[in-house]
Amino acid sequence: MTRSRLLTLTASLTTTLFVLVGLVATPANAASTVRYVALGDSYSSGVGAGNYTSESGSCQRSTSAYSALWAAANAPASYVSVACSGATTLTVASSQLSALSSTTTLVSLTAGGNDMGFADIMKTCALYGTTQCVAAVQTAENKANSTLAGLLSTLYTKIRAKAPNAKVVVLSYPVFYQLNTVCVGLSATSHAKINEGINLIDNITKTAAQAKGFVFADVRSIFVGHQLCSGDKWLHALNFASLGISYHPMATGQSGGYYPVFRTAAS
Repeated sequence: MTRSRLLTLTASLTTTLFVLVGLVATPANAASTVRYVALGDSYSSGVGAGNYTSESGSCQRSTSAYSALWAAANAPASYVSVACSGATTLTVASSQLSALSSTTTLVSLTAGGNDMGFADIMKTCALYGTTQCVAAVQTAENKANSTLAGLLSTLYTKIRAKAPNAKVVVLSYPVFYQLNTVCVGLSATSHAKINEGINLIDNITKTAAQAKGFVFADVRSIFVGHQLCSGDKWLHALNFASLGISYHPMATGQSGGYYPVFRTAAS
């Protein structure tokens, strides 16, 4: 063998060895160590997004919900959603936290709206007009100011006890209405008051979450331009044929609104 061929062969073997060592040291598809549990109410279960899993029954967990979209894109070591339509802070604590453990590394959550009577308020606004709507929202605001922080703090403490090693991401609710537009349905006064109530709940939630060291993931900005009364809405309006989906994100609201905000917060 000539000297030049020997040098070429040696260089080739050296290159191959470096490639193999690199593949062993940094595998292209390293197994994820994330163990993810999704908790919460209908905004986390995916009500309004369709594609509900048969096992979830009346909880209406959707494969189009933000948690399922994140799991499909990231292939965590484990993923389970126990989020359920109608859940309150108390029912999350009593019926969902068993899904958590010391090995859980990521938790997501929406909760608090049902504690303030969200569904009843929207029915009142739809059926009884501006005066009753404003009064119903104000009653909920008074209740939120006096009780919501404590309810959330109690729930968050229980989550941390069950999942001491997890990053916990608490997501907000979107503000429903784009104001100062021509819009059929509730009055402009009702729209503004409902938005005010949602902002109050979100702000109380933000303070409570951050006080526990949780990540607060705010979807309000990303939904601007996609609210009710906009030209490209991501939320269902009042639907008398299917009342349960009213004022909930469509599949586009989960994929275009909740998912990117959660993806950033979970990273």
